[in-house]
Amino acid sequence: MKFLRSFFFLVCLFASSAALAGQGYSLVDPPQPTTSGKKIEVLEFFYYGCPHCYHLQKYLDPWLKKLPKDVEFRYVPTIFNDQWEKLARTYYALDVMGLEPKIHSAVYDAVQAQNIDLGNEATLLEWAAKRGIDRSKLAQAYASFSTQIDINKSKQMTRSYGIMGTPSLVVDGKYLTSPELTQSLPGTITELDKLIAMARASRH
Repeated sequence: MKFLRSFFFLVCLFASSAALAGQGYSLVDPPQPTTSGKKIEVLEFFYYGCPHCYHLQKYLDPWLKKLPKDVEFRYVPTIFNDQWEKLARTYYALDVMGLEPKIHSAVYDAVQAQNIDLGNEATLLEWAAKRGIDRSKLAQAYASFSTQIDINKSKQMTRSYGIMGTPSLVVDGKYLTSPELTQSLPGTITELDKLIAMARASRH
């Protein structure tokens, strides 16, 4: 996908200016409330058009298969502008139909590897139909009030968490890490485990 390549590439490289020197994470200021109850909440702020998010997903997938029972993981499409909103709507439309996260990687492959603009509704519906997804139901989900509510919430969360670039991972509303902060994709997963341990210890 060729639109706004230079813009999202730069955004993908940015991390929070609040990062603590020599550490692979920064503090979310102020800390944000979680919705995971007694479980430790992990959020990934991502964008399907971001190559760094795409590459990190290859490390996240095996990590998610071993997710501790006291951890709850959730994707949050990041929205910096109207262009980014298009792929966020794609995510939420598929989510409304219960197709996320099992089709998550397929969307990434389509956008990143096959250069398919799934931010375009007509293109999305055609792509989905070829995968056996009901075109009319997806169109309804795409235009639904529920999807719009989710999009508005993503915009608010992008601001509230002080997200400066993608991918960014937030643990328990307190700690933020990213490949930019850790200087490594696998290192980001290692840092994520450390932050989960920190969050777990702070609860006891």
